[in-house]
Amino acid sequence: MVSPSCSRVFVSPAWGTGEGTAATQGYTSNATQMDGMCDVAVGVKRGSDELSMYNNPISGMSSASDGTSNGNGSKKLRVEEAPPSRVIHIRKLPNEATDAEVIALGLPFGKVTNILMLKGKNQAFLEMGTEEAAVTMVNYYNTVPPHIRNVTIFVQFSNHRELKTDAGNQRTQAVLQAVSTVPSPGSDEVPTAASSPVLRIIIDNMFYPVTLDVLQQIFSKFGTVMKIITFTKNNQFQALLQFSDPVNAQHAKLALDGQNIYNSCCTLRIDFSKLVNLNVKYNNDKSRDYTRPELPAGDRQPSLDPAVAAALSKDSGSLLGKIPGALNPLGAAAAAAAAAAAAAAAAAAGRAALAGPLGSSGVLLVSNLNEEMVTPQSLFTLFGVYGDVQRVKILYNKKDSALIQMSDSNQAQLAMSHLNGQKMHGKIIRVTLSKHQAVALPRDGLDDQGLTKDYANSPLHRFKKPGSKNFQNIFPPSATLHLSNIPQDVTEDDLRLLFSNTGGSVKAFKFFQDRKMALIQMSTVEEAIQSLVDLHNSNMGGNQHLRVSFSKSTI
Repeated sequence: MVSPSCSRVFVSPAWGTGEGTAATQGYTSNATQMDGMCDVAVGVKRGSDELSMYNNPISGMSSASDGTSNGNGSKKLRVEEAPPSRVIHIRKLPNEATDAEVIALGLPFGKVTNILMLKGKNQAFLEMGTEEAAVTMVNYYNTVPPHIRNVTIFVQFSNHRELKTDAGNQRTQAVLQAVSTVPSPGSDEVPTAASSPVLRIIIDNMFYPVTLDVLQQIFSKFGTVMKIITFTKNNQFQALLQFSDPVNAQHAKLALDGQNIYNSCCTLRIDFSKLVNLNVKYNNDKSRDYTRPELPAGDRQPSLDPAVAAALSKDSGSLLGKIPGALNPLGAAAAAAAAAAAAAAAAAAGRAALAGPLGSSGVLLVSNLNEEMVTPQSLFTLFGVYGDVQRVKILYNKKDSALIQMSDSNQAQLAMSHLNGQKMHGKIIRVTLSKHQAVALPRDGLDDQGLTKDYANSPLHRFKKPGSKNFQNIFPPSATLHLSNIPQDVTEDDLRLLFSNTGGSVKAFKFFQDRKMALIQMSTVEEAIQSLVDLHNSNMGGNQHLRVSFSKSTI
């Protein structure tokens, strides 16, 4: 017996569209009560283009069906694909799918204005704010099929131009408002996984660069990554990352929170964001919308230099793997799948993917050097703060420039980000990625005046040992230096005098409790750089060599 609160309803799309097949055993079926919600009687009616609705007082939502019984046990009709429409037809939903999860499918592409859930048919209709948003959504999901609760679902255009739901349907509007709006700042509301496809990611102990593409590759293991925005807040590198499915965000958080991207560093701290949709305006090294590769690079955020873009390309599994002791969370198959997903998203929008193939070798070009004072050893010492320098070559015909070969492209990127624009020997140096694949040694018998040095077997490399504490003490150049390996008989006055002799002035000094380590503050960053270059590895007597590095602390 049909519940008195339910009534028979017909969905009547135009004959021959891509949505309709007749329900089994005829064109109509009785409405039944299911999970506290009225199922919908359906039918295909020749010549009608109206979508009939009914108001369900139990569910508080209007419902309709396209006549497909979840694609199972139904005789399929030969149909043509429906033309583009703001209304999206979603099929094969899992039984437990929620309104919020379905709405979240559309949010990455624009505003969602209406929804009809057909629980008994495992289907839904989603109305987007614009046809353009709907087209982008369908194109994307036709290339990268979406998942809800680990079930692949199917997305296509509806033949209906809009959903004519009851304007007074309070539940529908409440669901849309709850999922589609951003809580006010300071709100104590904690979003559930079902309504939060956006994760907030903080990177602790960030001693190697973490790029957009590294994040995309790691998190793609758990679902389709739609958008990423990176920024620095409270001196911490942070990112907002949006999945297509909130459940995937939950799985990623559970699996990755507290994990290290690299051995002993770059620790992921993950929470759900109060945002439910990211508004990405530019595709560059700071933000990316993988659903819209046609976005500009932005006036204030110039696009990457081609060499840098190659180094930070989507094949970032190679970058992860090249770091000594690195932990690569993705296998080769997952990496390939992530790259394929990004390429597919671009193809769906009619353009090639933004990033090119991996092409960086870890060689840096350093220019505007003080050619009267610079030496291969001084460059080895300074750049060795950020990676293991393999070779240094000061150019014979242009001695204000040098090539520096690091152990890998990540170390090169790290050194470039910290040292470009710093002052060394009175001149502001410029550091860029070189096109050279390696630094060549001079031919046998050729005297290059000591301008090329091979440091591959140097005992002074800071990062040879995986998990070394040196990974945890990489900081930008600063006026304060950290000293270690200090002999017990060396006094504060001894160290003040030693550092003053490098041409700078000591502003402050502080011993650590065990007196084996200390902080010393020079007047300027340039003076600190000079002191580090001159005094790192100095013999302090008794075969004890002083260790000098930049500190994040002040005295």
